[in-house]
Amino acid sequence: MKMFEKALVFALVLCLCCGLFVPASAVTFTDAHGNEIELDDSMEAYTEHALLGADHAGRKGETNLGNLWTDALRWFAVSGRINEYFEEDDVTAGNTQVDADADHIVALWNGGNLRADVTAGKFGAEQLAEVLPYPNKVAIIYMTGAQILEALEAASQGLPYSEETASACAAFMQVSGLGYTVDTAKEYDKGEAYGDHWFKAASLGRVTIEDVNGLPFDPEAVYAVITSNANFNGMDSSYVFKAAAEENEKSTITTAAVRDVVWMYIAEELNNVVGPEYGEYQGRIAVR
Repeated sequence: MKMFEKALVFALVLCLCCGLFVPASAVTFTDAHGNEIELDDSMEAYTEHALLGADHAGRKGETNLGNLWTDALRWFAVSGRINEYFEEDDVTAGNTQVDADADHIVALWNGGNLRADVTAGKFGAEQLAEVLPYPNKVAIIYMTGAQILEALEAASQGLPYSEETASACAAFMQVSGLGYTVDTAKEYDKGEAYGDHWFKAASLGRVTIEDVNGLPFDPEAVYAVITSNANFNGMDSSYVFKAAAEENEKSTITTAAVRDVVWMYIAEELNNVVGPEYGEYQGRIAVR
């Protein structure tokens, strides 16, 4: 009997130890790079309205999913939650927080990286993985207002959206913390070719930044732009992002996964309910 009891205790301990390493509820997801990742299937939230990312919604103009996504990134920085996710080398060098006041922090996210809708009702980690099937990390890039203006000009070069310009429109930026207008009646001034679908801006004129966090836009001011490692490295039309990151040594890529940050925002700031504020567009972007 004692041998049986010892065996039973050993089995229970083994099960408990294994349980420390195996998620209680997980689902396997294959990302766009072919990597199999485990998602926590126990996470659950609710949205009152469909959040639009499918059918290239984020490439055509402002979308409520783009608003949610960029709000999450800006909140991550403004709230200070980002401070836990600086790389060890940054921390050693004293780069441990965003070096900007809240009114000089904005978030930019390319609409081509919003790949699916989140339907109204309950949703979980798998739905967010379908929206962003890439292992993007949160990045901080310090940019002048003039650089942000050029970045938005270049990102909007494919507008107005059409089947022919769909690939170029992947660069179009969803935003939090600023408002801007694209005047599509003016032709984009193509400069040097950049990548497969884009050109650098030879001059500016199509994009106007209306405000930054409710304050007048200042082309000379330095702003902290919260975005992805892909834009940090110059993806799509993001040549200005890459140049700005190289100019300011405090610009960095953190260890935080973008999807995790969106979940943090939904859980901690929205209490797991995406409410009516994301039911309609908020007038952040005007495409004319």
